Amino acid sequence: MARANDEVEALLREYADLLAITGGGAFKQRAYERAARAVGGHPGDIGALDAGGLREIPGVGASIADKIEEYLRTGRVPAVEKARSSVPPGVRALLDVPTLGPKKAMTLYRELGVSSVDALAAAVREDRLAGLAGFGPKARENLERGLAVLHASGGRIALDVALGVAEETVAALGAAPGVTRCAYAGSVRRMRETIGDVDVLAAADDPEPVMAAFVALPLVAEVVARGTKKTTVRTVDGLQIDLRVLGEESWGAGMIYFTGSKAHNVRLREIALRRGLKLSEYGLFDAKSGRRRAAGDEEEVYRRLGLSWVAPTLREDRGEIEAAGRDALPRLVTEADLRGDLHSHTDLTDGVAPLTEMVAAAARRGLRYYAVTDHAPDLRMQRMTLEKARAQREELRQLADRHGRLKLLHGTELNIDPEGNVDWPAEVLAEFEVCVASLHSHFDLDRDAQTRRLLRACENPHVHIIGHPTTRKFGRRGGVDVDLDAVFAACARTGTALEINSHPNRLDLNDAHVLRARQHGVRFSVDSDAHAPAHLGHVRYGVAQAQRGWLTPDDVINTWPLTRLRRFLRGGR
Repeated sequence: MARANDEVEALLREYADLLAITGGGAFKQRAYERAARAVGGHPGDIGALDAGGLREIPGVGASIADKIEEYLRTGRVPAVEKARSSVPPGVRALLDVPTLGPKKAMTLYRELGVSSVDALAAAVREDRLAGLAGFGPKARENLERGLAVLHASGGRIALDVALGVAEETVAALGAAPGVTRCAYAGSVRRMRETIGDVDVLAAADDPEPVMAAFVALPLVAEVVARGTKKTTVRTVDGLQIDLRVLGEESWGAGMIYFTGSKAHNVRLREIALRRGLKLSEYGLFDAKSGRRRAAGDEEEVYRRLGLSWVAPTLREDRGEIEAAGRDALPRLVTEADLRGDLHSHTDLTDGVAPLTEMVAAAARRGLRYYAVTDHAPDLRMQRMTLEKARAQREELRQLADRHGRLKLLHGTELNIDPEGNVDWPAEVLAEFEVCVASLHSHFDLDRDAQTRRLLRACENPHVHIIGHPTTRKFGRRGGVDVDLDAVFAACARTGTALEINSHPNRLDLNDAHVLRARQHGVRFSVDSDAHAPAHLGHVRYGVAQAQRGWLTPDDVINTWPLTRLRRFLRGGR
């Protein structure tokens, strides 16, 4: 079931959207967006808090706290319901279309009666936007691109959401009668960036009690199909979960089969056939006699096929079979390898927690070093100044005395302008220990212009890391049009690291880009881009993409000891 934090975060985001559509004021809208981030990132269960406790969450003021308390107590907020009544339901759905803002969404409804994404697609296709103020050729092109991005998501959901459901299901079924093992498989286990459905496996002699426990889970809204070996349900949020029950003796083969990918499994079956064997979800059998040769654990099955065990994140038929045959698979980077985090924010700009709380959270995670990189002044809505940055630096130095083991680095996230320049001059940039440079605007520049601006940022000697390099956000924005191979080559040449941004709505760079960049000899930084203490845990998703890109600890600069990292940051790369 959804946490109270998640429900309230969704409610506050909805209200912020409704305020944007109805013209409720930009300041008020941003306040609710900020509160939504704060609630979503709060580590404790807000369901146990009263209005006073809610007001202690950074970013949650008295008025918002009262609304949250009212929702937790009654399940409704009159102010939100009033706003809903003034906006047709389909108009808010239009905001899911990248490039379409609230004012234009309302214009489309009032002028053309467009109240759904399908109706918008038809209006664009039939050229009914022609002559509508604010919807010239460029706007139509942007809408077509936005609709394509939305369509490409295909109803798939973000990894963090699917993983949460998978872990909740496994924890519940692991305690069911007769279950000896339970785990998730499929694309969730391979940690793909988006997920279509969730596969769960359980080992038990009698499947019936397991199936009964499964369909009775609180998160189940509908039983799609129920059988003795497989049952399919749909959750209250519309996610499909497939449960398969098999015998303990088939566990290893079953985990390989249902983890996939399909292409990886096809290669395994081909190898089995060449060895006179047959591989299925029940085991590895002699093709002639039918005798089971291996099945109980994955390592045994791979070994019988002449292969090293392949980590699930590599099972995409991208060379892992050949490497496993040579015992040449890399030692993949893990979350435990990360010594530090080099990209995070506080409430000095768009974070929701003060510096002290972010530093304390980093210390609790056992990090050895931690960089605070609030936004630079060219992102004007954040109201950063050099004076504020220098004051933060002094505060960070004072905090360092309280966290002896955790070394604190003062950094900044710079804005790359259309020409490739960044916010501050060289003498100011030299004051910062870590400079992350990112694209935050002008996403519609052509390929040559986008490439030039990123190349220039890479060549800036004060820029250490290019943050979220493609700028994509799932379901909201596709990546910029850029010659990534030229950028990868420039990063390798200049010694500039590329970020794997771990926020589950970004995962930027993605695994395919990481594979390509690695071939150029690029170094990487796996960062949380945390805007709240709980967000520091996002690195698990970034590490997964790094693994899918075949990265080792040596490829990732924030696995390095601080002395080596400082040498890199000083330009000795």
